[in-house]
Amino acid sequence: MPAKLVRGMICGMLDPFDPDRFIVRAEVHILGIEPKISRTLELPITLNLAQLHEVLQAAFGWTDSHLHQFNIGGLIYGAPEFDEDGLSDSRTFEATEVRMIDLQFPYDPEENPLTILYEYDFGDNWRHLLRLERVARQEGVKYPRCLAGKRSGPPEDVGGTSGYADFLDAWLDPDHEEHKAMRRWVGRKFHPEACNVDEINKAIGKALRASKGDYRFRRESHRD
Repeated sequence: MPAKLVRGMICGMLDPFDPDRFIVRAEVHILGIEPKISRTLELPITLNLAQLHEVLQAAFGWTDSHLHQFNIGGLIYGAPEFDEDGLSDSRTFEATEVRMIDLQFPYDPEENPLTILYEYDFGDNWRHLLRLERVARQEGVKYPRCLAGKRSGPPEDVGGTSGYADFLDAWLDPDHEEHKAMRRWVGRKFHPEACNVDEINKAIGKALRASKGDYRFRRESHRD
């Protein structure tokens, strides 16, 4: 008997090759920090890497004040105009030209998960590991969205992982000589263990509306 085919299904099972039936779930955490600072994101397959950059900036509370890049299998993707002088050792490919659907997902993600590296602020060197898998799209859900998260993203310009550890020592200890200065610098709203998913989703929506499928900084430069 021939296999029964319906849109998006094979023999009652979801067809992994039907793009209308799937989204991408990304388990993301910042490398080098324990306990982990993490986010669980669900992304439409049409999302390009420039938009993913905007989502990650919003999800971790970054302010897009520094350079970034994606490393996918040794190839670098980002904004090529930031390396017009050719100072980088690797060519930077245009991020808007690669979408989630263009990535090659393994047949068995448990044995060989698809991972990519997102690097932000080459001075502080924040490295985010993304573990990606295809999951079924839910009807009536608006993507992208943040499902869950742990801990607040570090403050900008704190000095990377070692600087963040020193910052936390001062921030947490009322007797530390820099305690008051660190509290003033980071502001009253910051707490290292806080993670408000609703606020993250609002920030993601705002960032994507502003970027319109590209980088926000390009859109803003066009307005000037």
